[in-house]
This record gives sequence, C-alpha cells and structure tokens, in this order.
Amino acid sequence: MLRTYLIAALEVFDLILLAYFLTINTIYLVFSVVAYLKLRHHRRRWTSRELGAVMRSPATPGISILMPAFNEAANVADSVRSMMFLNYPQYEVILVNDGSTDDTLAQVVEAFELVRAPVSHKEAVKTRPVRGVYRSLTGQDLTAIDKENGGKADAINAALNVARYSLVCVIDADSVLEEHSLTRAVLPFIENPLTVAVGGIVRLANGCRIDQGRVVDVGLPTSHLARFQVVEYLRAFLAGRVALSLVNGLMIISGAFGVFKREAVIAVGGFRQDTVGEDMELVTALHRYYRDARKKYRIVFQPDPVCWTEAPETFRGLARQRDRWQRGTLQVLSYHRKMFLNPRYGLLGMLVMPYYVIFEGIGPIIELAGYLLTILAVSFGLIDWKFAELLFMVAVLYGTMISLASVILEEVSFRRYPRLSDLLWLSFYGVIENFGYRQLSTLWRVRGVFRFLGGNQSWGKMTRKGFGNA
Repeated sequence: MLRTYLIAALEVFDLILLAYFLTINTIYLVFSVVAYLKLRHHRRRWTSRELGAVMRSPATPGISILMPAFNEAANVADSVRSMMFLNYPQYEVILVNDGSTDDTLAQVVEAFELVRAPVSHKEAVKTRPVRGVYRSLTGQDLTAIDKENGGKADAINAALNVARYSLVCVIDADSVLEEHSLTRAVLPFIENPLTVAVGGIVRLANGCRIDQGRVVDVGLPTSHLARFQVVEYLRAFLAGRVALSLVNGLMIISGAFGVFKREAVIAVGGFRQDTVGEDMELVTALHRYYRDARKKYRIVFQPDPVCWTEAPETFRGLARQRDRWQRGTLQVLSYHRKMFLNPRYGLLGMLVMPYYVIFEGIGPIIELAGYLLTILAVSFGLIDWKFAELLFMVAVLYGTMISLASVILEEVSFRRYPRLSDLLWLSFYGVIENFGYRQLSTLWRVRGVFRFLGGNQSWGKMTRKGFGNA
C-alpha cells in the first residue's frame, strides 16, 4: 500500500516537474522569437548619421555617471579611464569609494591627479557620512567621493546627491563602457519623454583585450566557467529582456549599466539599502510608484549600448554571486508582494511577477528536488524509463535548443564575436551547460533560498583579477 501511494505521489510530482520545464523553456522560446523580430527592426532603426545628429543636438540631456566602488583597485583606473573616452556631448563622472580597505581611492587620485575640494550639495537621499570630495586637476569632469562604508546602494545614493544632470547612469567600477554606449542608451529618453529608465546589455570582458579603458579585441574567455556565463548572459539579455521590454514588463536593469531619470530615482527614495538586489528593487519600485500614481511611464531595454564587465572564474566566486542574486530576487519579491496577481499593476502584476515567483524564486527548489527524486525513482523502478526519457528531453534537450537560439540571436544581431571558432565554441557550451553546469547553478541558487529564509543579507566577496589579466 505504501509503495502504491509513493508511486502515485512521484507520478504527480513528475508531472508537475514536466509542466515546469515545458513551460519555462517554451517561455524562453517565445522570448527568442519575439527578440529575433525586435532585434532585426532595431538594427535598422538608427543610422550613424542619426546618431551624429543626437550628438550635436542641444536638446540631448546631460548625464551623471555614478560609479560605486568597494575594493576595486584591480580595475578602477581602467574603468574610470574608459569613461573619459565616451563619445557624448555633456557628462560627468562621480566615483564613490565606499570605505574600501584596499587602495581603490589612491589608484584614482594618482591616475587622474585628484585633489581634495570643498563641495556643498543638497542631501536628497540620506547616506552614511562623506569623509571627503576630490576633483581632478586635469580639466576632466571627474569627482571622487570618499565615504564610510554603507554598501553599494548607499554609495550610489551618495553619488546621486552630488549629480548635476537630469539623467544618471549607474555603472559598476569593475566595468567598461563602449565609446557610443551613452549615445545609444539616451535614445529612448529622446524618443519618448515618458521613459524613466533604460538598461543596456552587459557582456563579459573575460578573454577580451582592453587597452587604456577600451575593448580593442573581443574574444572568448579561456575559463570554462566564464564561457558558460557568456551563453547565460546572451540568453538573459538578448532573449528575456528584449521581449519583456516590449510589454513594459522589465523588472530588472543590471546594476552594471543602467540610465535613470534622477528625479524618478529620488521620488522612490533612491536605491534601497536593506537588500543585495538593489538594482532589481529600484526598477520594481519605479513600476509600483508610477502605477500607484496612475502615471504613464516606460522602462526600456536597449540591446546595443554595451557594458563590459568581469565575471567570476572560480567556483567559489560564481557560487557567491548566484547565491547573492537569488537572495536579492527573493528579497525584492517579498518587499513588493502586494503587486503579485494584482490587476492594478497590469501585465507586470498578473504575468511577470508570477513568472519571477515560480521560475526565479522557488524554481531552483523545484528543479533540484526533481533531479534527485527522478534519479531515485528510476533507480528503484518507481517510474518507467519512458517517462524519464520524456522528462530528459523536455528539461535538457529543449533547454539546449534555447541556449543555441541565444547564440543564433547574437550572430544575426550584433556579431560581437566575429570569429567562427568563437560561435562554434559558444554553441558547444550552450549544449553541454545542460549536463552539469545548470544543475550546479541550481544548487547554488537553492543555497541562496535557504540563506534568504535564514535572514542572511551579506554581500559576499568577489576577487577581481583585473582586466589586464582577465
């Protein structure tokens, strides 16, 4: 009798698991098709001549670039230097040293001849005490803020208080922007004044050659872990975010690169400090603020403004990152649970939030339990092989097809990896990521779920190799 009940329970769970994998992979297939159509249109949308007109127009808004930095000595000088070469008519760079314990501040002071300067500004958002403000003697519009450690969100808020322009661009201090990234990122603000936030695409600098803050040669990382992440980033950005942006359902703009209306960020209280997912929280808070106020707005993803960033190449570093991302997602979903299945928030509340709760929030638990129980059930003969094979096809082979579709999207849209060998390697990693890497990533995310339930809000540590060694 017990065996009968056990088999029945396993059959029900396996049906749930089958529906889970079928649904999430079908969603990404739909995302990929929609993204393909959108990307083809986007490539024809702006010519170089039109972009030049944007550059020369007096109506083009100024941008304040906000760069929070904590123990980023390995990359910070190259990152700031890349900001100095941006092709944009009017912008300033504000670096915030958030109580680093290494020589992050010293690196910037030396590289750009910074001196301490008296600066007064209105504190629109409350932050930890500022210890000093530095300005460049070289004539570059560069400001460095030295403050007590308060976390990434607190550092961004400190820069937000000093910012002079109506638009603010938030970028990690371990990242590099391409020369025309700001020009392309500002286009939605110019096209439609209802735009309050724009996210660009984040690509991995590992394997690329960077000289004086510029990516001069694009290549694949030598690290296997980093190559898997290249495929993940292509899938997340070129498929998921392109599609969600079309229905104004974008819930996250990467903390590595996003442009916002300063007044909108201040209206929601700046970046929230009691979360490790401050980038997702801000975007979700903007959605909630404008929908509660019944104001029209747009939050947009632009697939061509590129930010290059360094990805972790060790199991420990990657595990910490995925653990933190999972905790951040769950924190944001918890803070804004009022929006879940609430018709007041339109498609965001009725479709996008449920997607995040089911597939991003509790999804790792479902996946890990499914893998373990299916293996045990097959081993003890509790389910037949035919069903196990069907589950394998939906979970692994279908997932492989989605990964390959992401590589194809890259090839037909921007071709940042011009060598045929690079595309073949990406296709290879897109196939084999479903045989071990995805399961390992699921395990790290499950750990994040349990650490969230335990109240852990620590940021964790990531060791930087530096662009020159990436």
